[in-house]
Amino acid sequence: MLNRQGRPTQAGEGESQHHETFTGNRALEQIEPLIFEIGHHETTGVDIEKPAPFASRLGKHARQGEIGLPGLSEPEAMRHYVRLSQKNYGIDTGLFPLGSCTMKHNARLNEKMARLPGFADVHPLQPVSTVPGALELMLELARYLMTLTGMPAVALSPKAGAHGEACGMMAIKAAIAARGEGATRNVVLVPESAHGTNPATAALVGFSVKPVPARPDGTVAVEDVRALLGPEVAAIMLTNPNTCGIFEPQIVEIAAAMHAAGAYFYCDGANFNAIVGKARPGDLGVDAMHINLHKTFSTPHGGGGPGAGPVVLSERLAPFAPVPFIHVEKGKSRLVEHKADAPAGNDPFGRMTAFHGQMGMYVRALAYMLSHGADGMKQASEDAVLNANYIRAGLADLMSLPFPDHPSMHEALFDDDWLKGTGVSTLDFAKAMIDEGYHPMTVYFPLVVHGAMLIEPTESESKASLDLFIATLRDLAMAARGNDKSRFTSAPHHAPIRRLDETRAARQPVLKWERPAPVQQAAE
Repeated sequence: MLNRQGRPTQAGEGESQHHETFTGNRALEQIEPLIFEIGHHETTGVDIEKPAPFASRLGKHARQGEIGLPGLSEPEAMRHYVRLSQKNYGIDTGLFPLGSCTMKHNARLNEKMARLPGFADVHPLQPVSTVPGALELMLELARYLMTLTGMPAVALSPKAGAHGEACGMMAIKAAIAARGEGATRNVVLVPESAHGTNPATAALVGFSVKPVPARPDGTVAVEDVRALLGPEVAAIMLTNPNTCGIFEPQIVEIAAAMHAAGAYFYCDGANFNAIVGKARPGDLGVDAMHINLHKTFSTPHGGGGPGAGPVVLSERLAPFAPVPFIHVEKGKSRLVEHKADAPAGNDPFGRMTAFHGQMGMYVRALAYMLSHGADGMKQASEDAVLNANYIRAGLADLMSLPFPDHPSMHEALFDDDWLKGTGVSTLDFAKAMIDEGYHPMTVYFPLVVHGAMLIEPTESESKASLDLFIATLRDLAMAARGNDKSRFTSAPHHAPIRRLDETRAARQPVLKWERPAPVQQAAE
């Protein structure tokens, strides 16, 4: 059967499940063709004046033909983007259980502050003398970050977590080079349970990577670290709490072993949301740690805008922080833009980005900190851990725990052992969650757990929200165990797009849209 767009209806979409419509729409669920199919080159919702005569500087690189972009009227353009937004799932839609990603509520107060004049319209190229308020805000944000982490310095300029990792590892590399050991210390230890960006960052910076095995309980043993230490080891990159949702119990001993061997300790701060106000990384022996402002301090995540991944540094690494940075001397602050202008005792490893950072993210993060205060941020961490353990307790009798002897920190981790013999996979279970109105949890990560299902509710969720989520997953789990395979293996059934052949899509991606052949209408 074909709908008005000449497309076949989805399997099972006929009279047995849905009344077929001429438009393909289902009441408020609007089905829209691609913008290339509905747009017209002669249509535009914007009036653009014809430019005055000018001489192009593009030469042979100038475009010869029409650009070919589709045009829409203003109402059509608005409807297009509204319909796209209705296909998105976000934290404002419902509980977003992605483990290791900390999809927490973005307070609207933070958004209001970020739109204040002087912050919203600040430009990186305007004279520094015109933005004293922005510099003051950055100093205050830095003070909070250093206080919460127990570290003496912070680099604000990195744009995201992986960018922050690069910053920390480049500072470590610069410190090693300053000691005259740059040619010999070239190995970085990375636990098997680490985020994938950790070994990638180490390799990008020029180090070789040695894996550290994970113990059967999901943690890293100091004995395993000591066995790998030598004069060639530059650092370890350890996540704490780790990606199994466990606080590393021997972190202090691991840090001491690294320092005794002349190496540095980089801590992946992705999971800082679990310990803010409870433990300071500097007290644990950490030399460098990036902080995801979107994960811990509620700035927009992913598509919400430019990111920020500040890096706190120990006294050993502080002199190598990159430019630009704000230096305060005798009560006066100045923006140090170039390495040559750095104060005595500082040897910046260079510049990571053209400008200092994204002011909107700084404002949102500081607004979160000021509105919560020290007690509020500590409570947020406690609530995040409480919520994760509440979900764990509500599902542990039906879903298997790979590390039952460790309480969860900010996220609860399950494996697929309980699915054996059901014919249902972790992916099937995740797809069925879409039908129930939930974004799936993180699946198949961390890699040290087979068929992993990593759930992080964050502190944002109420008990009622958690109870409904737990009840939904219990219903799905009992259906899987009850041999109701059809509910899972072809899920999702109610999403705008049914399950894709993901393997084929990865191996044979269609990278260019081609206009479909016209559909012949049957004669009446």
